[in-house]
Amino acid sequence: MSTPERIGTIREAINEALHEEMRRDERVFVMGEDIGLAGGIFKITAGLYQEFGGERVRDTPIAEAGIVGLAVGAAMTGLRPVVEIMFSDFTTLASDQIVNQAAKLRYMTAGQCKIPLVIRTAMGAGRRAAAQHSQSLQAWYCHIPGLKVIMPSTPEDAKGLLKTAIRDDNPVMFLEDKMTYNQKGPIPEGDYTIPFGEARIHRYGSDATIICTSSMLYPSLEAAERLAAEGIEVEVIDPRSISPLDEKTLVQSAVKTGHVLVIDEGYQSFGVTAEIAARVMQGAFDYLDEPVRRLGAADVPIPFAPSLEDLTIPNADRIVEIIREMRA
Repeated sequence: MSTPERIGTIREAINEALHEEMRRDERVFVMGEDIGLAGGIFKITAGLYQEFGGERVRDTPIAEAGIVGLAVGAAMTGLRPVVEIMFSDFTTLASDQIVNQAAKLRYMTAGQCKIPLVIRTAMGAGRRAAAQHSQSLQAWYCHIPGLKVIMPSTPEDAKGLLKTAIRDDNPVMFLEDKMTYNQKGPIPEGDYTIPFGEARIHRYGSDATIICTSSMLYPSLEAAERLAAEGIEVEVIDPRSISPLDEKTLVQSAVKTGHVLVIDEGYQSFGVTAEIAARVMQGAFDYLDEPVRRLGAADVPIPFAPSLEDLTIPNADRIVEIIREMRA
């Protein structure tokens, strides 16, 4: 039986998931800068303070290391904190707490200490926010054992994956692309969750595979539609969960199509595209007609000037061009 749903935005889906999980479990609380009466810089936490009060919706000073450090301690004592860091760039200020504390403590205590912590943060370029507010740093956290890294691209996935993240006993980096907050789609109602490590196939095809993360889903789908008019049927897959990664689904698609393009908005060098490409190459080598292609952000600090910033972000025109080259 299908789950009842409504149409809403990713912003609304995340807000709904937070409301539902805080009602379901009194141990869940949220903390971060301006998340209370102000509802957060992107209004994701709107209405939480009014329903749950200041004990469970805590405004903090501008001190990312302190915010995450307090959250790690709260998680160790049995609470389930959901931290909001305004921009993913600022998670660097809490890197010790994330990388050396949250990610390690369950392992170092042989499982006696659980760290049910979610760190929500906004990533991505395109908002004219310049070099210190626009980066996509997911590859950093995928590199750290003990952290789970989730990147939703639709309202449905945002709700289901966030509810799963809050219930997980391990630290989860929940990365939201700020340019997709107004993206609309179905939002399942009720207790809807999505398991980590299960990719989603958004479009089926037999001629080429696009593996795309987060906001890169939308130029990928646009490119696939344009290519279909030329007789090239492209399969479009969103991993959703980067760590853990659904390697099986990605490899199966590569085996079927023989041509693979991996797209991620993080910097292309040493990034998510490289790791996914390597795993697909290893799993589907005998079936590929050519090496896996990659498309990431330009390896430069993100410019403020719109004409320059747009050049750093993968787009549908470039995706179409690459797939045409692959199929030539």
